[in-house]
Formats: sequence, structure tokens, C-alpha cells
Amino acid sequence: MGKVKRGKSNLYILDEPTTGLHLADIQRLLDSLNRLVNAGHSMIVIEHHLDIIKTADYIIDLGSEGGHKGGHIVACGQPEDVAKIEASFTGQFLKAYL
Repeated sequence: MGKVKRGKSNLYILDEPTTGLHLADIQRLLDSLNRLVNAGHSMIVIEHHLDIIKTADYIIDLGSEGGHKGGHIVACGQPEDVAKIEASFTGQFLKAYL
């Protein structure tokens, strides 16, 4: 986790924060993140867990695969927008969660 101070609010950067968490703990994590956002802080979260992704205000989906075939923006927008983009593997799976 990284933190950047900007005025009275912070920018938190989390890399796969759900790794190793039980489903109940993922909900606790979401509740904590929402409290921070509601208090005026910002989040950048790198994540594969769809329960986290579906709650994002904005998604940047990189792909289309890993390694030398990855790293390109294949979709971006709100979760509902990304779910409509056929080229997005994330969007294809996200549809069932929305």
C-alpha cells in the first residue's frame, strides 16, 4: 500500500488488497475503503476480484493478455460501461456481477 498526501486528503494506492482474504474480510475491506472515500480520500486499486472491481467509480482495464501481449488499455469507464465492451475480458466476467 502506498499513500500520497495532498492537502487535507490522501491518495491511497493498493495492489491486490484482497489476496488471501476470506469473503467476509473482503466486505470489511470494502467498507473501510468506502469510509476513506466518503471522508474525501482517493483510491487507486489494482485488483482482479470482481466484488471489488464492480464497486469502482472508474475502471481502466489493461490487456488483452499478460506479458508482451498486455499493457494496452482495452476498456475504461464505469463498471457498466466496461461490461459492454466485448474486447474486455474483465467486462465479460463483470456482467454477471452487475
